[in-house]
Amino acid sequence: MINFALLGAGRIGKMHAELIAASSKATLSYVFDTHAPSAQALADKYNTAAANSIDEVLKDVSVDAILIATTTDTHVDFIVKGAKAGKAILCEKPIDLSTQVVTECWEQIKDLNIPIQIGFNRRFDPTHSSLQRKLADGEVGVLQQLIITSRDPDMAPAEYLRHSGGIFRDMIIHDFDMLRFITGEEVVEVHAVGSTLIDEGLAKFGDVDSVMLTLKTSSGKLCHINGSRRCVYGYDQRIEAFADNGMLQSTNPLPHSVSTSNAAGTQSQSQLNPFFIERYQQAYQRQLESFIDALINNIPPSPSFTDGMQAQILADAAQESLDAGITIKL
Repeated sequence: MINFALLGAGRIGKMHAELIAASSKATLSYVFDTHAPSAQALADKYNTAAANSIDEVLKDVSVDAILIATTTDTHVDFIVKGAKAGKAILCEKPIDLSTQVVTECWEQIKDLNIPIQIGFNRRFDPTHSSLQRKLADGEVGVLQQLIITSRDPDMAPAEYLRHSGGIFRDMIIHDFDMLRFITGEEVVEVHAVGSTLIDEGLAKFGDVDSVMLTLKTSSGKLCHINGSRRCVYGYDQRIEAFADNGMLQSTNPLPHSVSTSNAAGTQSQSQLNPFFIERYQQAYQRQLESFIDALINNIPPSPSFTDGMQAQILADAAQESLDAGITIKL
């Protein structure tokens, strides 16, 4: 059994608490949040303890791992403290909004040999991961083009977006990781364009709501990512891999498979899942299981801290390309 301390009792923290509590290989030992009533309420729900401080958690030798689901600006501090206390770490993305801060964090922990996994949960999605495996097995030949569609159901609150680091670091960073995961290669060129087609107010803090990117990998594979902050028909997450002997597509799973035909139309289907927790529920569960299995079997967890850094570098390159209107070579 792996004993977890959960840091963060917000929306995603509540989901992680449920998954830890449901695991046959894990125990939820503590919940910590700077808003003590939230931590206490979540701890009470799962009959566990609410920690008064992060130090209380880290001093407890029975705690094997910490799951960091707090605000992004706290991630690095908790990673460093957790690593120095000898705790395994599963941290939500991104590591930080600043690549310099991420690099400095790595310098502090790299020699501690602490298992650390970054929460790029989409690698564990059944459909996306199946596409990656089939491609790696050569079922459609050699990849030539990769197309990733990433559209949120609606705009996040303006105050959240103001401090999010921009669409590339906050949202598209998942797609940068999927690109690296599926191609197995590093990106050497990035070109990004973007507009405020939904909310012109984003321009006040240098952000956009609609983007398209073209990227080239080290072997010349061409990749396209299109992203939007608002999609009226739900949370749209698709991947297409075009190869010399065929194509693979990872499409949107629907909440149910019932189709309706009536006087208004034929074979209308369910709307897409409303947002990421519903769409990627299985992915989050499989992510946790992968982390636990890595600890039990004493193997490095994945995605690694380095994977987190590489996605951050691509986010920086995309932002630079958008701002300067040029292709960035890496």
